[in-house]
Amino acid sequence: MDNASLQETKVHGTPAFPYSVYQGRIPAWIPSFPLHWHESFEIIYCDGGSLQATLWGRAYRLGAGDLLVVLPQAVHSIEQAGTAQGEYYNIMFGPSLFQGGRGDPCYDKYVLPFVKGQRQMEGFHPAGSAFTQAAMPWVRSLLTHRQESLAEGELLVKSSLFQLLHIMVQHSLPTEGSQPPLRLAYGRLKNALCCIQNSCQQEISIREAASQCGFSESYFMKLFKDLTGKSFHAYLVDYRLEMAAQQLAETSYRVIDVAENAGFHNHSYFTRAFQKKYQMTPLAYRKAARAGGEQGTGAGCMG
Repeated sequence: MDNASLQETKVHGTPAFPYSVYQGRIPAWIPSFPLHWHESFEIIYCDGGSLQATLWGRAYRLGAGDLLVVLPQAVHSIEQAGTAQGEYYNIMFGPSLFQGGRGDPCYDKYVLPFVKGQRQMEGFHPAGSAFTQAAMPWVRSLLTHRQESLAEGELLVKSSLFQLLHIMVQHSLPTEGSQPPLRLAYGRLKNALCCIQNSCQQEISIREAASQCGFSESYFMKLFKDLTGKSFHAYLVDYRLEMAAQQLAETSYRVIDVAENAGFHNHSYFTRAFQKKYQMTPLAYRKAARAGGEQGTGAGCMG
């Protein structure tokens, strides 16, 4: 199975205009997006219900009207909050949208510091907060016009994004030093996440994963749990279950083959683990996923 890389390389929009808005509904349209990162800015807006997101190892529960700002290279995930359902939008925009040309002083002054980690800001902004109140008129504009042709709306999109960038700069601060030591350590943990993705079907030891990051096993286990909220083994099992759920929803493979493809070589254990996570058997999940796909046309994005 070809899984999407944990470092997302999908171009949102077009190379010339890297911008897209996606609508998501968890768990009806997609169960979750595991930890990943990308080079784009992303704003996650919770439109109804609730969902859980993690950003650099910190968990947030988003309710209606809340915003989460994800800067380039930030490790994050989106998943169901307990048994609740949530509807949300991802607004994705590449840094190059703000660049007027080589040596653009505004791009160098206001955008590059975010890209290079030299400027940081709080990620979670609840409804009614100063940031959310300032940002929402521009967020609403982008959502209202999301289905219009960019051949006619580029100026509207760019004007809204520049306003959002201005507000983000106002609510940010320079990063002291180069980068916080913990943030650098989390950055190195990306190697372990890639190791899980690339070797999902094989046994992966803590020693092997720790060596990928250049950490001792004990330090690796502590940092990994701080970043993901789970032990390495629990995260590995959960990731494999996510891959199995994706195959059940998108392919006609036999359940036993889905289990093998996701790295579960004990079918009984796979069925028990899957039912514990999704509260239904693999076959029931496939049936529900296909019924949901026929009823809804929205699609989330690994944003």
